Amino acid sequence: MKALSALLRRYWTVLRRPSVHYSLGFLTLGGFIAGIVFWGGFNTALEATNTETFCISCHEMRDNVFVELKDTIHYSNRSGVRATCPDCHVPHQWTDKIARKMQASKEVWGKIFGTINSRDKFLEKRRELAEHEWARLKANDSLECRNCHNFEFMDFTRQSVRARQMHSTALSAGTATCIDCHKGIAHRLPDMSGVPGW
Repeated sequence: MKALSALLRRYWTVLRRPSVHYSLGFLTLGGFIAGIVFWGGFNTALEATNTETFCISCHEMRDNVFVELKDTIHYSNRSGVRATCPDCHVPHQWTDKIARKMQASKEVWGKIFGTINSRDKFLEKRRELAEHEWARLKANDSLECRNCHNFEFMDFTRQSVRARQMHSTALSAGTATCIDCHKGIAHRLPDMSGVPGW
C-alpha cells in the first residue's frame, strides 16, 4: 500500500511540476480541450461541405449536373423522398466519407483553374468525368447506392422481368454492381460509344 501511495504522489508531483511556465497537468488539460475544439470544428466543417447547398454553390455544378438531376426520379417522385448530391456521391460511413472528401479535393483544383467553368468545357469533359465516377462506384461496389437501396429488402415481384432477372442473379452473385446497369440514372449520359454493355 505504501508503494502505491508513493507512486501516486510521484505522478502527482510530475503533473504539478511546471514546464517552463505551465504545469504538465495544465498542458494536458489544455491539449484535451484544444482537441475537443478542433474535432468539433473539423466535424462541423465536414458536415457543412456535405450538403446540397454546398455542392451547388459553384456554377459548374449548379448549371450543369444539378439542372439534369431535377428531371429525374431521384429529385421528384410520388413518395416525396429526394436524393441530394451527397446521398449519391459521398458514402455515409465516416472513414469512407473522409476518403471521398480527400478524393474530391481535386475538384477544388479544377475550380481554381477553370477546368470546366463553361458549359462547353463541361460537355467536352463529360465522358471523362462520368468514367471517373463510374470507376469509383464500381470499385466500392456502388456503396452510395446502397445507402438507400438495400438488396435484402428488394421485392422482386414488383420489378420488371428484366430487373428481377438481373437483381436476383448478377447482383446477388456479386458479378455486377448497381452502376454497371444504372449509368445515367441521375444525369444525362455522355457519348456512350465504346462503353461495354451500351
